[in-house]
Amino acid sequence: MQVINLSENNSILNQFLSEIRDVTIQQDPLRFRRNIERIGEVMAVEVSRALNYAPKDVTTPLGTATVQLPTDQVVLATILRAGLPLHQGFLNIFDHAENAFLSAYRRAGRVVDGKQELEIVAEYMAAPSIEGKTLIIADPMLATGMSMEVGYLALLRHGKPKHTHLCCTIGTPQAIDCLRQSLNDSPDVTVWCAAIDPILNDKKYIVPGLGDAGDLCYGIKIHLSDCN
Repeated sequence: MQVINLSENNSILNQFLSEIRDVTIQQDPLRFRRNIERIGEVMAVEVSRALNYAPKDVTTPLGTATVQLPTDQVVLATILRAGLPLHQGFLNIFDHAENAFLSAYRRAGRVVDGKQELEIVAEYMAAPSIEGKTLIIADPMLATGMSMEVGYLALLRHGKPKHTHLCCTIGTPQAIDCLRQSLNDSPDVTVWCAAIDPILNDKKYIVPGLGDAGDLCYGIKIHLSDCN
Protein backbone atom coordinates (compact mmCIF):
# COMPACT_ATOMS: atom_id res chain seq x y z
CA MET A 1 0.00 0.00 0.00
CA GLN A 2 1.51 3.29 -1.11
CA VAL A 3 1.06 6.39 1.05
CA ILE A 4 1.46 9.86 -0.48
CA ASN A 5 1.70 12.97 1.73
CA LEU A 6 1.17 15.93 -0.59
CA SER A 7 2.28 18.49 2.04
CA GLU A 8 5.83 17.18 1.70
CA ASN A 9 6.07 19.22 -1.51
CA ASN A 10 5.39 22.92 -1.80
CA SER A 11 2.22 23.76 -3.73
CA ILE A 12 -0.84 26.00 -3.51
CA LEU A 13 -2.49 23.12 -1.65
CA ASN A 14 -0.73 24.35 1.49
CA GLN A 15 -2.59 27.67 1.25
CA PHE A 16 -5.95 25.93 1.33
CA LEU A 17 -4.78 23.65 4.14
CA SER A 18 -3.68 26.59 6.27
CA GLU A 19 -7.06 28.26 5.85
CA ILE A 20 -9.17 25.24 6.82
CA ARG A 21 -7.06 24.92 9.97
CA ASP A 22 -7.31 28.62 10.92
CA VAL A 23 -9.88 29.15 13.71
CA THR A 24 -10.67 32.65 12.42
CA ILE A 25 -11.24 31.68 8.80
CA GLN A 26 -13.27 28.67 9.99
CA GLN A 27 -15.99 31.11 11.09
CA ASP A 28 -17.02 31.42 7.43
CA PRO A 29 -18.64 28.07 6.46
CA LEU A 30 -18.81 29.03 2.78
CA ARG A 31 -15.08 29.65 2.63
CA PHE A 32 -14.37 26.50 4.64
CA ARG A 33 -16.41 24.34 2.26
CA ARG A 34 -14.83 25.97 -0.78
CA ASN A 35 -11.32 25.38 0.55
CA ILE A 36 -12.12 21.71 1.15
CA GLU A 37 -13.44 21.61 -2.41
CA ARG A 38 -10.25 23.25 -3.70
CA ILE A 39 -8.16 20.64 -1.90
CA GLY A 40 -10.24 17.99 -3.67
CA GLU A 41 -9.55 19.63 -7.02
CA VAL A 42 -5.79 19.74 -6.44
CA MET A 43 -5.74 16.15 -5.16
CA ALA A 44 -7.78 14.99 -8.14
CA VAL A 45 -5.16 16.35 -10.52
CA GLU A 46 -2.45 14.53 -8.54
CA VAL A 47 -4.42 11.28 -8.58
CA SER A 48 -5.02 11.68 -12.32
CA ARG A 49 -1.28 11.24 -12.89
CA ALA A 50 -1.61 7.65 -11.67
CA LEU A 51 -4.28 6.68 -14.22
CA ASN A 52 -3.76 4.84 -17.50
CA TYR A 53 -3.75 6.85 -20.73
CA ALA A 54 -3.99 6.25 -24.46
CA PRO A 55 -3.62 8.58 -27.46
CA LYS A 56 -6.66 9.97 -29.23
CA ASP A 57 -6.90 12.14 -32.33
CA VAL A 58 -9.03 15.25 -31.93
CA THR A 59 -10.17 17.30 -34.91
CA THR A 60 -9.58 21.03 -34.56
CA PRO A 61 -10.68 23.83 -36.94
CA LEU A 62 -7.18 23.73 -38.48
CA GLY A 63 -6.18 20.10 -38.37
CA THR A 64 -5.78 17.13 -36.04
CA ALA A 65 -4.18 17.02 -32.60
CA THR A 66 -3.18 13.87 -30.76
CA VAL A 67 -3.78 13.97 -27.02
CA GLN A 68 -3.28 11.48 -24.21
CA LEU A 69 -6.62 10.76 -22.52
CA PRO A 70 -7.37 8.62 -19.45
CA THR A 71 -8.80 5.20 -20.20
CA ASP A 72 -9.82 4.23 -16.66
CA GLN A 73 -13.47 4.21 -15.65
CA VAL A 74 -13.57 6.21 -12.43
CA VAL A 75 -16.05 5.85 -9.56
CA LEU A 76 -16.01 8.63 -6.96
CA ALA A 77 -17.27 7.67 -3.53
CA THR A 78 -17.71 9.59 -0.31
CA ILE A 79 -19.04 9.17 3.21
CA LEU A 80 -21.89 11.47 4.20
CA ARG A 81 -21.99 14.28 5.33
CA ALA A 82 -18.50 15.69 5.86
CA GLY A 83 -17.18 14.16 2.64
CA LEU A 84 -19.47 16.11 0.31
CA PRO A 85 -17.24 19.19 -0.35
CA LEU A 86 -14.14 17.05 -0.92
CA HIS A 87 -16.17 14.78 -3.19
CA GLN A 88 -17.38 17.81 -5.16
CA GLY A 89 -13.79 18.96 -5.66
CA PHE A 90 -12.92 15.60 -7.19
CA LEU A 91 -16.09 15.66 -9.29
CA ASN A 92 -15.17 19.10 -10.67
CA ILE A 93 -12.10 17.43 -12.22
CA PHE A 94 -13.39 13.90 -12.90
CA ASP A 95 -16.64 15.21 -14.34
CA HIS A 96 -17.34 12.01 -16.29
CA ALA A 97 -17.06 9.78 -13.21
CA GLU A 98 -19.78 7.63 -11.73
CA ASN A 99 -20.60 8.34 -8.08
CA ALA A 100 -21.22 6.40 -4.89
CA PHE A 101 -22.47 7.58 -1.49
CA LEU A 102 -22.37 5.92 1.92
CA SER A 103 -23.62 6.90 5.35
CA ALA A 104 -21.60 5.94 8.41
CA TYR A 105 -21.65 6.94 12.05
CA ARG A 106 -19.80 6.21 15.26
CA ARG A 107 -21.43 4.34 18.13
CA ALA A 108 -20.24 2.91 21.41
CA GLY A 109 -18.80 -0.56 21.03
CA ARG A 110 -17.43 -3.11 23.46
CA VAL A 111 -15.48 -2.27 26.58
CA VAL A 112 -11.83 -3.35 26.45
CA ASP A 113 -9.53 -2.95 29.46
CA GLY A 114 -12.05 -0.63 31.06
CA LYS A 115 -12.28 1.65 28.00
CA GLN A 116 -15.28 2.11 25.73
CA GLU A 117 -14.35 1.40 22.13
CA LEU A 118 -15.99 3.04 19.14
CA GLU A 119 -17.31 1.20 16.14
CA ILE A 120 -18.38 2.49 12.75
CA VAL A 121 -21.75 1.47 11.35
CA ALA A 122 -22.66 1.93 7.66
CA GLU A 123 -26.43 1.92 7.03
CA TYR A 124 -26.97 3.38 3.55
CA MET A 125 -25.18 2.99 0.25
CA ALA A 126 -25.97 3.98 -3.33
CA ALA A 127 -23.29 2.83 -5.76
CA PRO A 128 -22.71 1.55 -9.29
CA SER A 129 -20.65 -1.52 -10.06
CA ILE A 130 -16.97 -0.92 -9.33
CA GLU A 131 -15.77 -4.12 -11.02
CA GLY A 132 -12.51 -3.44 -12.86
CA LYS A 133 -12.83 0.33 -12.37
CA THR A 134 -10.70 2.89 -10.56
CA LEU A 135 -12.29 3.67 -7.20
CA ILE A 136 -11.63 6.97 -5.43
CA ILE A 137 -12.99 7.37 -1.89
CA ALA A 138 -12.87 10.95 -0.60
CA ASP A 139 -13.27 11.52 3.15
CA PRO A 140 -11.75 14.65 4.72
CA MET A 141 -10.52 13.30 8.08
CA LEU A 142 -8.64 10.00 8.27
CA ALA A 143 -8.47 9.83 12.07
CA THR A 144 -8.67 6.16 13.07
CA GLY A 145 -9.14 4.76 9.57
CA MET A 146 -12.28 2.91 10.62
CA SER A 147 -14.76 4.92 8.50
CA MET A 148 -12.60 4.58 5.42
CA GLU A 149 -12.18 0.85 6.02
CA VAL A 150 -15.91 0.29 6.53
CA GLY A 151 -16.73 2.33 3.44
CA TYR A 152 -14.20 0.51 1.29
CA LEU A 153 -15.34 -2.95 2.40
CA ALA A 154 -18.99 -1.99 1.84
CA LEU A 155 -18.21 -0.89 -1.72
CA LEU A 156 -16.50 -4.21 -2.45
CA ARG A 157 -19.99 -5.73 -2.47
CA HIS A 158 -20.36 -4.01 -5.86
CA GLY A 159 -17.27 -5.59 -7.40
CA LYS A 160 -13.49 -5.58 -7.22
CA PRO A 161 -11.86 -2.35 -8.42
CA LYS A 162 -8.71 -2.34 -10.53
CA HIS A 163 -7.16 0.16 -8.14
CA THR A 164 -8.41 2.16 -5.16
CA HIS A 165 -7.33 5.64 -4.09
CA LEU A 166 -8.23 6.60 -0.50
CA CYS A 167 -8.08 10.40 -0.29
CA CYS A 168 -8.25 12.70 2.73
CA THR A 169 -7.33 16.23 3.74
CA ILE A 170 -5.65 15.21 7.02
CA GLY A 171 -4.65 11.74 8.14
CA THR A 172 -2.76 10.17 11.03
CA PRO A 173 -0.08 7.47 11.23
CA GLN A 174 -2.51 5.45 13.37
CA ALA A 175 -5.16 5.46 10.63
CA ILE A 176 -2.63 4.58 7.95
CA ASP A 177 -1.34 1.66 10.03
CA CYS A 178 -4.94 0.51 10.58
CA LEU A 179 -5.64 0.53 6.84
CA ARG A 180 -2.35 -1.12 6.02
CA GLN A 181 -3.21 -3.97 8.39
CA SER A 182 -6.90 -4.35 7.53
CA LEU A 183 -6.30 -4.20 3.78
CA ASN A 184 -3.30 -6.54 3.98
CA ASP A 185 -0.95 -3.85 2.68
CA SER A 186 -2.55 -4.27 -0.75
CA PRO A 187 -0.51 -2.97 -3.71
CA ASP A 188 -3.83 -2.10 -5.36
CA VAL A 189 -4.55 0.64 -2.78
CA THR A 190 -2.99 4.11 -2.57
CA VAL A 191 -3.60 6.49 0.34
CA TRP A 192 -3.42 10.20 -0.47
CA CYS A 193 -3.21 12.78 2.33
CA ALA A 194 -2.98 16.54 1.93
CA ALA A 195 -1.24 16.39 5.33
CA ILE A 196 -0.46 13.85 8.05
CA ASP A 197 -0.77 14.98 11.69
CA PRO A 198 0.91 13.13 14.55
CA ILE A 199 -1.72 12.14 17.13
CA LEU A 200 -5.35 11.64 18.17
CA ASN A 201 -6.85 13.01 21.37
CA ASP A 202 -9.08 11.05 23.78
CA LYS A 203 -12.14 11.80 21.63
CA LYS A 204 -10.40 10.46 18.50
CA TYR A 205 -9.97 13.90 16.94
CA ILE A 206 -6.81 14.63 14.97
CA VAL A 207 -4.31 16.96 16.67
CA PRO A 208 -3.57 19.65 15.59
CA GLY A 209 -6.10 18.84 12.87
CA LEU A 210 -8.92 21.30 12.31
CA GLY A 211 -11.85 20.19 14.47
CA ASP A 212 -15.06 18.54 13.24
CA ALA A 213 -15.13 18.91 9.44
CA GLY A 214 -18.83 18.12 9.16
CA ASP A 215 -19.83 20.71 11.75
CA LEU A 216 -17.60 23.34 10.17
CA CYS A 217 -19.15 22.67 6.77
CA TYR A 218 -22.80 22.37 7.72
CA GLY A 219 -23.35 23.34 11.36
CA ILE A 220 -23.50 21.45 14.64
CA LYS A 221 -25.42 18.19 14.46
CA ILE A 222 -27.97 16.84 16.94
CA HIS A 223 -27.77 13.12 17.63
CA LEU A 224 -31.04 11.20 17.83
CA SER A 225 -30.07 10.08 21.32
CA ASP A 226 -30.07 13.73 22.39
CA CYS A 227 -33.74 14.10 21.39
CA ASN A 228 -35.06 11.47 23.79
